[in-house]
Amino acid sequence: MVSRLPLPALHATHAGIWIADRGGDVREAERGEAIARAAETPHIVLNAPLVGQRLGYGELSGLDLLELFAFIHPARFAVPTPAGLSRAVGLDPPGSETEAAAALQSIAAQLLDSLDDPDWREREGAWTVNASLARMGWPWAPLVSERLARPERGERMLFSRLKVWEEGAERPPARAVSVGREAAESKLKGLVGTTSETRDGQRAMTAAASKVFAPRRSQDSPNMLLAEAGTGIGKTLAYLAPASLWAEQAGGTVWVSTFTKALQRQLDAEGARLFGDADERARRIVVRKGRENYLCLLNLEDALQGGFAGRAAILAQLVGRWAAYSKDGDMVGGDLPGWLPSLFRRAGATALTDRRGECVFAGCPHYRRCFIERAERAGREADLVIANHALVMINAARAREASPQRIVFDEGHHLFDAADSTFATCFGGQEAIEMRRWIVGPEGKSRGRRRGLAARLMDVASYDEEGAAALEAALDAARFMPSDGWLGRIAEGAPFGPIEALLGEVRGTVYARAKAQDAGYGLETELAEADGALVASAAAAMEALEALQKPLAALSRRLEAVLEDAPDWLDSQARARVDGAINGLTWRREILLAWIGLLARIGGPADPDFVDWLAVDRVDGREFDIAINRRWLDPTRPLAQAVLKPAQGVLVTSATLRGGDGWDSAEARTGAAHLDAPVERFEAESPFDYAAASEVLIVTDVRQGDIPALSGAYARLIEAAGGGTLGLFTAIQRLKSVHARIADRLARAGLPLLAQHVDPIDAGTLVDIFRDDPRASLLGTDAFRDGVDVPGESLRLVVMERVPWPRPTVLHAARRMAGGGAAYDDRVVRARLAQAFGRLIRRDGDRGVFVILSAAMPSRLLRAFPPGVEVRRVPLEEAVARVRGRLFAQRGGEPIADGDEPGNVDLAAVVGRDG
Repeated sequence: MVSRLPLPALHATHAGIWIADRGGDVREAERGEAIARAAETPHIVLNAPLVGQRLGYGELSGLDLLELFAFIHPARFAVPTPAGLSRAVGLDPPGSETEAAAALQSIAAQLLDSLDDPDWREREGAWTVNASLARMGWPWAPLVSERLARPERGERMLFSRLKVWEEGAERPPARAVSVGREAAESKLKGLVGTTSETRDGQRAMTAAASKVFAPRRSQDSPNMLLAEAGTGIGKTLAYLAPASLWAEQAGGTVWVSTFTKALQRQLDAEGARLFGDADERARRIVVRKGRENYLCLLNLEDALQGGFAGRAAILAQLVGRWAAYSKDGDMVGGDLPGWLPSLFRRAGATALTDRRGECVFAGCPHYRRCFIERAERAGREADLVIANHALVMINAARAREASPQRIVFDEGHHLFDAADSTFATCFGGQEAIEMRRWIVGPEGKSRGRRRGLAARLMDVASYDEEGAAALEAALDAARFMPSDGWLGRIAEGAPFGPIEALLGEVRGTVYARAKAQDAGYGLETELAEADGALVASAAAAMEALEALQKPLAALSRRLEAVLEDAPDWLDSQARARVDGAINGLTWRREILLAWIGLLARIGGPADPDFVDWLAVDRVDGREFDIAINRRWLDPTRPLAQAVLKPAQGVLVTSATLRGGDGWDSAEARTGAAHLDAPVERFEAESPFDYAAASEVLIVTDVRQGDIPALSGAYARLIEAAGGGTLGLFTAIQRLKSVHARIADRLARAGLPLLAQHVDPIDAGTLVDIFRDDPRASLLGTDAFRDGVDVPGESLRLVVMERVPWPRPTVLHAARRMAGGGAAYDDRVVRARLAQAFGRLIRRDGDRGVFVILSAAMPSRLLRAFPPGVEVRRVPLEEAVARVRGRLFAQRGGEPIADGDEPGNVDLAAVVGRDG
């Protein structure tokens, strides 16, 4: 018999509200009663912010099972639903919403029972953390205290339990070796194993990829392969086979770069095929991300010692529990549950990472245990470094580390966008205030530790008079940068200093020139024909930036002199801290020089290589930044110069590398077109029979802009498919409107509806919930167009609300003009359609339907879909019937009659899926 915790539980969905009393009896309740009960007596809930949203009640307090799970099982994953959490603790998932309310009591009892289990792996540190949580009023603390005995010996402090990294000798250069085709194919066969066979396309890709790892023939001409490998080819193992073989034979490192965190996790999981021993795998495969993804131990120490208050302080304690058991300290996409920060103020989680570049390096007492430093050092010795496009490009652009010599860019169709962001320049209020904080440190009522430049270099400044003078001059110059309240001062016409005065002129120019747009969208205008006031204010702001850049340059030179003529007190830790300060100064000076170059352009001739514009950024009509922006017209030019040309070998692969167009398009969007030598090309079609497994329906009678009709179409299609639908939107407001109209209706039919920008849950967790429940559907925007990998029964229908045309921005207009006008738009849309269709069929046996709710879909865009896939233009009524017939048939193949309750159909009877 399953035990229950004798406390009331509250479960709320779009379908209704259920309350379980102390004895486990469950009944439905009205919203008013549920709010009153929850306010009077703490109830067991699952995801308090989400339940509060369902009740229309802001800050719902209670006994949140997710917080208890994070305390008892830190660094473990669980889908944050009654079914997911039940499975995570070894219970059968509930079969209905009524059972779900009672299941919360059973889950709570099961979790608390684990405190008595002698095999509980995460016991160390729990008593100490719970004692701290009890002082903060954590609701679970008394219940945990009843079951958790005080340890006989005092528990070790958190920071003393973390691993210490060791400094080692620099790794010798990789040997010049080539990977033979037969050896690579043999390696592939071993990776695939005995449970399945290698496909012809997979073997061919392995053979082609092997050539990338040969020594290059001439300078600035890497061995480069563009490989379009259709879904199901098994391209991951196809390139890991020669990559791992080369790393082993050459004693070198291959960087495998992705765009999404999901693929990073998948690649990390594939490491078990390469290295069966976990310790060897951890040594030879390392995941690398930008430092803003990792927990900063110094920030955590501040938070644990009183830097956080209220709910944020509870988050800090739970993150501290996680840190002791985490694989690598990755807070974004690592083993910290994505749902944990969303239970608290998001700013709390952000403040625990180093997002402002305030690292003191060796001056930090936790330097030898730092997750970031450990990952960087481990990457130097690894066979494979699993990174992301942004990190590879940033490291190359800033020369932070030796440029990777062998690179595999998976999800290569994102290279253009990644380069576009990496090599961009933005001079705005938010960027300027961050520069000021980095130099001056927190000001005013900030509770943060003073980590300004003076605090970080106090001992060096006291040793070197010239350095101290340069530091003082930098501090004086930085005080003319924008500070807290800058937006309000500009709006009131009372800016402080030359930078705020310039931003005020930018704001005025934008409002004068930009056409009115929907509330919530930002405003922008091309930086051209600047008037006299804007030109004059830009000149004054440029002088202020130069006045800051010069002392920073002088300070950097003095620090380099200190390293060359080291004083007695400059031990290895101090040297590392000074070296880190030089790196930080170099980065900031590069930013300042880019800003100065951008301002120098105002009033002068345009640079044909760049696109410059002025912007007022807004959310829901509220301004949050004012900026001058610069992007490369073709961002693959700096990509080729900084990343591709220095490399020995580069493989760029994707299932949609050409995006429905030719190889010239692929070369243009990957930087290959800017190399002197020609690149190799490889193509392998997907083994899936798309013509038999899928179809495309273009609905002709849903009028654009008609939200009621759009909502009705989504509801009927989701009902016809029995859930399992990914709905893609080009505008957040339309997504919210559709969700508000149909969520309750679908929930009453037993079809949960999740929505990005609506549910207080991070995007990764929404996908986890969607994947876990074949009845669920998910609405999202661009991030879900090709960042979702949901094979099997859980995704069988993709619905796009309209043709995904690019937004008519200044940047898009310039690239459209340079790229051939309407033909450029068509290439962009075909790529987006190919990526969206790629969500549908992910493995053998999958079947699905792709629907576009737009009669204006041009026929010329249809080649975005795989050859042979039938495309039909049909009214909504026929589309619903075809979806029902293909995806929601009963045993024997008879379609469900229109009006039957989808929630009452046994999904095990769905035809054509092996899910």
